Amino acid sequence: VQLVESGGGLVQPGGSLRLSCAASGFTFSRYAMRWYRQAPGKARELVASILSPGGSTNYADSVKGRFTISRDNARNTVYLQMNSLKPEDTAVYYCNTGWNLKDYWGQGTQVTVSS
Repeated sequence: VQLVESGGGLVQPGGSLRLSCAASGFTFSRYAMRWYRQAPGKARELVASILSPGGSTNYADSVKGRFTISRDNARNTVYLQMNSLKPEDTAVYYCNTGWNLKDYWGQGTQVTVSS
């Protein structure tokens, strides 16, 4: 299983970024995908999740209405569209999936929101 995140960077408050996570090594369309984040000195937190099939989504209260998770099963990719970014969104963002009590993680991509 391999998960490779991309799309992070430095953005001003109010700006937007789209993160991507390219997955390989498993049947992508069968499993839920999640985005987590971890800010310095804080615990890792679940940001958004998307099921498959069906595409049902769930969000942390702190990002509802600003972030959108989506997936393209043909491309084995999950996305996180982040709008109206705030300084408190600054963190390393990780892609995650798992089954049979085992979790798989990407290497993370840094998102910094600062003027």
